Amino acid sequence: MNSALMISQVVLSVLLTLIIISQNRDGGMSAVMGGATERFQAVRRGPEKVIFVLTVVLAALFMLNAVLLVVL
Repeated sequence: MNSALMISQVVLSVLLTLIIISQNRDGGMSAVMGGATERFQAVRRGPEKVIFVLTVVLAALFMLNAVLLVVL
């Protein structure tokens, strides 16, 4: 059981990393430093919404799996 949880944790971490990297946001580091603030997009549509929901689901599964690894 413990080894299955460890393997699933590795798989979830790789999938979560790939899905986060695949998200496309305009602006890059300039938006972080205060530039490119003139555009704000609050509505996610199409593939962007699917990627967002998939990210949330994978993150929740990752956290649940991590808790199960500690408890068991």
